[in-house]
Amino acid sequence: MPLHDIAVLIAHIALAGIGLWLIVIDARTHRLPNRIVLPALAAVVALVVIEALATGDGGRMLRALLGGLALGAFYAVMHLASKQGMGGGDVKLAAVIGVVLARHGWETLLVGAAAAFLLGALFAMALMLMRRATRRTRIAFGPWMILGAVLAILIT
Repeated sequence: MPLHDIAVLIAHIALAGIGLWLIVIDARTHRLPNRIVLPALAAVVALVVIEALATGDGGRMLRALLGGLALGAFYAVMHLASKQGMGGGDVKLAAVIGVVLARHGWETLLVGAAAAFLLGALFAMALMLMRRATRRTRIAFGPWMILGAVLAILIT
């Protein structure tokens, strides 16, 4: 296996560990702490820049950075438009996920973003069918964002 592929695999494993940590925290507290999300964002940006310098593939870096900006901006609009909906942590996590998914490609970014909403909606509907939630029940969205991203990377 080439050194580049090993480095990419290690980065994904590290991100999976951070993702699991955030899933547990968000599910318990409905918070995505800056002390975890912001260093993760800095790390993924640094990694795509280092990858571009090492491989000469500036196009992949540009796509990754634009993807992080686009998904982060999309979530920021939802955050500003809703009083009780998306939180600031979701916006920052969206930027992290956008960088990672867009690094793989635009299709991966779109699939991951859509999968988060689909998975979150299915979970909410299941809770409502079991009468464990109503339309007003707050549901942590970070876990669905992370699981949607993992799903997108695996299937695209």
